[in-house]
Amino acid sequence: MSVGLIALLDDIAALAKVAAASLDDIAGQAAKAGAKAAGVVIDDAAVTPRYVTGFSAARELPIIGRIALGSLKNKLLILLPAALVLSLVAPQAITPLLMIGGLYLCYEGVEKVYALVLPHAAHAHETALETTSLDAKSVEDEKVAGAIKTDFILSAEIMAITLAAVPSGSMFTQALILAVVGLGITVLVYGGVALIVKADDLGLMLARVQTTSAMGAFLRSIGKGLVTGMPYFLKVLGIVGTAAMIWVGGGIIVHGLEAYGIGGPAHLIHDAGEATAHAIPVLPSVLRWIVEAAGAGIVGIVAGLIAIPVAGYAVSPIWRYLKSLLPRRRKEALADGKK
Repeated sequence: MSVGLIALLDDIAALAKVAAASLDDIAGQAAKAGAKAAGVVIDDAAVTPRYVTGFSAARELPIIGRIALGSLKNKLLILLPAALVLSLVAPQAITPLLMIGGLYLCYEGVEKVYALVLPHAAHAHETALETTSLDAKSVEDEKVAGAIKTDFILSAEIMAITLAAVPSGSMFTQALILAVVGLGITVLVYGGVALIVKADDLGLMLARVQTTSAMGAFLRSIGKGLVTGMPYFLKVLGIVGTAAMIWVGGGIIVHGLEAYGIGGPAHLIHDAGEATAHAIPVLPSVLRWIVEAAGAGIVGIVAGLIAIPVAGYAVSPIWRYLKSLLPRRRKEALADGKK
């Protein structure tokens, strides 16, 4: 019995070592996959703060919390199982779905530029799409819903990149890696966003430090700098976020076209980046990235400019017509029930 018990304990210890090694392997693979999705993560962090601008300080963290919860639901409850199912059943459907998401990002980003350049026309476009709201709560709900929709597209790209970076293995391992990456990126992005949007409150607290020491003076100067600089920083971040939506969306479309054999745009952008890097040998990697991002941005602008009239003259009327059918069906159902 004692020998059997020792053998059982040895087996348990061996299983524990295997499990620990598997967990280490999963953590390592998740870290590598998350690093490959870093570009989209940065875009996600840049896009999100613009959804909380214009609200009172008391509502900033609750709004971020609602968006973060929606992001987790996007990643863990929708995108994770969808990615696994599609990779098994219809892997060919992933690319067109990502391209549709990329087109939506282009539309959202170009629409913001459209509102700056032609505000009256943009307002008419938004009214046609029935997106204007009057009371504060509906405005907040609309902002949160818009942020979660945008997050859904960015999260889909993150999960797709992660899945592509994960070596083929068991579905359980792939699911666990996707979950680790999704949870880690959500905490990273929305924790960072919370710090960004509350930095002015921290600055105000530091500016009110009463200590007369050199440290007190230093803290007050930092606080005043934060209070003065954060509005400008948020404006710049909003511009970066809008640009990020356009270039990420354009990049998704370019890579999608390449997957379908239309490699001209991708090759042209790549060659332009390489030529710039060779022509100007100062920080070649940075210059290559800037040129390639600009090329993807041009594609994104063109796609967004096409999507705006399509949304206004085709998608919106169809959507309004479908919505008008719902009350009619409800009335018919009530009438049938009375009979």
